[in-house]
Amino acid sequence: MRLTTVIAGMGVAAALLTAPALAQDVRSDDTRQDRKEIRQDRRDIRKDRRDLRRDNRDIRQDRREIRQDTKDIRADRRDLREDRRELATDRKAGDKDAVKNDLKDIREDRKDLKGDVKERRADVRDLRDDRRDRRQDRRDLRQDRRDLRQDRRDLKSDQATK
Repeated sequence: MRLTTVIAGMGVAAALLTAPALAQDVRSDDTRQDRKEIRQDRRDIRKDRRDLRRDNRDIRQDRREIRQDTKDIRADRRDLREDRRELATDRKAGDKDAVKNDLKDIREDRKDLKGDVKERRADVRDLRDDRRDRRQDRRDLRQDRRDLRQDRRDLKSDQATK
């Protein structure tokens, strides 16, 4: 038992005597730099979280706009079908003024339909871009978290060797 205590005591003494020699390799600049990197990583994480929340809001908004555009397209197609029916009945009746007005209505409905389809395509593109941004922000957030963990490990190891 005494021998074990003596050996353990010698190990501790040896560690205490060699610790200052090891600590000379670690400068306070290293820990200062690690702390600076940790602060920067925390800022990056906060920024990435904000970006992620913004991207999620943008995606929800794009989906709402797509739903609304889809409803508008359906309504325009419904109006177009109705105008074509009216045109057919007015042609059968021989009412030239009504036919002229129906053709004008059909042109306007086609223009509305074309504009709504174009708007919906743009919204789908926006949604795709926002999803891509969100994926990138998630990757950035993951990487910043890894960097923060690594910087914390570096700081602990620097402090432990002092």
